[in-house]
Amino acid sequence: MMKKYNVGIVGIRGAVGQEMLRILQERDFPVDQLHLFSTSLTEDTKIDGHFYQALNETNARDKFKDVQIGLFSPGASVSKVIAPLAAEAGCVVIDNTSAFRMDPDIPLVVPEVNPEDVNRQNGIIANPNCSTIQMVVALKPLHDFARIKRVVVSTYQSVSGAGSAAINEFHAQSQGDMTVSAFPYQIMHNLIPQIDMPQDNLYTKEEMKMVNETKKIMHDDQIKVTATCVRVPVLRAHSESVNIETESKITRDKAIELLSKAPGVTVIDDLANQKYPLPLDAQGKDDTYVGRIREDETVENGLDMWIVSDNLRKGAALNAVQIAEELLRQKVI
Repeated sequence: MMKKYNVGIVGIRGAVGQEMLRILQERDFPVDQLHLFSTSLTEDTKIDGHFYQALNETNARDKFKDVQIGLFSPGASVSKVIAPLAAEAGCVVIDNTSAFRMDPDIPLVVPEVNPEDVNRQNGIIANPNCSTIQMVVALKPLHDFARIKRVVVSTYQSVSGAGSAAINEFHAQSQGDMTVSAFPYQIMHNLIPQIDMPQDNLYTKEEMKMVNETKKIMHDDQIKVTATCVRVPVLRAHSESVNIETESKITRDKAIELLSKAPGVTVIDDLANQKYPLPLDAQGKDDTYVGRIREDETVENGLDMWIVSDNLRKGAALNAVQIAEELLRQKVI
C-alpha cells in the first residue's frame, strides 16, 4: 500500500493556494489528511464547504507537528515568519514566495532542471518565480548541449501573476469599470513595463529575480541574463521572448530535437501555418510550450524562441506539487 502524507496548504484563499488544492487532487497525490490554512483569518472558519484553519506565529508549531509536507503561498513577509516554525515542527515546507529563493542554504528547485537539489533541503525548499520557471525548463536541454553564455528575455506577464485582486480588477475593467487599484495604471487595453519595485540599477525586482534565480537553478554563475518584465492584459499564462547565445552552434533543427525530448516541454513551431504557443491555449495546461525557434542572424551562436506557460500551474502550484512528488520519489521524506 502506498504511504500517505499529511499535507498543509498555506494561503489557501489565494489564486495559487486554490490551484495547489486542485492539482493535488488531479495528480492523485498520496494525501492522508489535508489541512487548509489561512493567515488572514482570526479563527477557524468553514467557507464554501472547506474547513480553513487560522494560522499565525503563535500556533504555527502546533499546527504543523503532524504535517509532513507544507505548500506555502501566503506572501513573503508571512512565509519568513511561519515557514521556519513549520520546519522546526518537522514539516518540509515548499515555499512559493520570494522569501527564501536566494538564501544560499535553501535549494531553489525546478524538477525538470535540478531535481537533485531537493536532497539539500533542511526543512524548506524554495519555489522559483513564475517567469523564471518556464524559461529554465526550456533552457535546460539547450544549456546541457552547448552551454548558454547570455540570455536576453522580455516577458509578457498575465494579470493573474499579481494575485486575486488583480484578477478581479481585470474582470471589472473588461466590463467597463476602469477603477485602478491593483495596478498603478489601467491594465485593460494597456501594457505596464514595470513589475515589482525598482532597484538601484534601474531594473525591477521581478527582472532581477529572473537574473539571479536562473543562475542559481542552473548552477552556473557565469550565465549573463538581462530581463525586461511587462504586465499585459491577458488573464492567465505568461509569455516570453527569449534570445540566447551559446558557446557552440545550435541549429534550429537541433534545438527542436532537444526541446521535443525535454521533460515538461511541448514544441509548437510551424510559422507558415500560424502554429505557435498562445497564452489562451496554455491556460490550464501543465507543459511549457516553445515555438518561433529560429537562429539569430546577428550573432554566431544565437537562438530566438517564444516560451508560454500557465503561470498559476507550472509557474507556481504545479511546480510546488512536483517538488513534493520529487521528495517522495527520492525518498527524502
